[in-house]
Amino acid sequence: MFGPFDFDVIGRSWRYLFFEGMAFTLKLTFLSMVVGLVLGTLLAMARLSAMKPLSMIAGVYVNLIRSIPLVLVIFWFYFLVPYLAASIIRSPTPVQVGPFISSLITFILFEAAYCCEIIRAGIQSIPRGQAWAAYALGMNYRQTMREIILPQAFRRMVPILLMQTIVLFQDVSLVYVLSITDFVGAASKVAQRDGRLLEMYLFVALVYFIICFSLSLFVKRLQQRAAIIQ
Repeated sequence: MFGPFDFDVIGRSWRYLFFEGMAFTLKLTFLSMVVGLVLGTLLAMARLSAMKPLSMIAGVYVNLIRSIPLVLVIFWFYFLVPYLAASIIRSPTPVQVGPFISSLITFILFEAAYCCEIIRAGIQSIPRGQAWAAYALGMNYRQTMREIILPQAFRRMVPILLMQTIVLFQDVSLVYVLSITDFVGAASKVAQRDGRLLEMYLFVALVYFIICFSLSLFVKRLQQRAAIIQ
């Protein structure tokens, strides 16, 4: 581990690292963000609803999820989902859900809570006069949100949602605790196999830095362009 550096281990294993590990990381990030965004939009609509019970339930869910460490939620769903699925289908034994499905459910529900607050803030940033004008023209609530409010809100939220995607991309590495072969998990397997922990973890850190820093610069430029348009 502390001997001479041997970065040839990266050349020997880069295909496995990217085609297996990074592919899994990107897949989980994409699916979690897309579905989480849809659920987050529904949660945001619920939180802004005039129906107090619906708004209260959505608020409790969002505040609960956002107050619990993500790694704890991962463990919860990894051990809890098999029993929940068994109770739903009335199976006497826990259903073998698998680490991928349980981690996907975890990240979807976690991202939905964060996307909910982002979307709620975006909706509330639109002047209420626009909604009143739409109602005056005979549009109902759904039409107003779909045609007037949400398009403007999403345009303002794009940079923040992209930053949340970067955070999610980093958080996906926590599935390593379930022995899933994401990018970090793949690098760990190679490091332990070849006894090159320092080289592999330095390489992982460099890859994450390049990807996240590049995306952060892209988001910054997007924010600047959005500010000019507004």
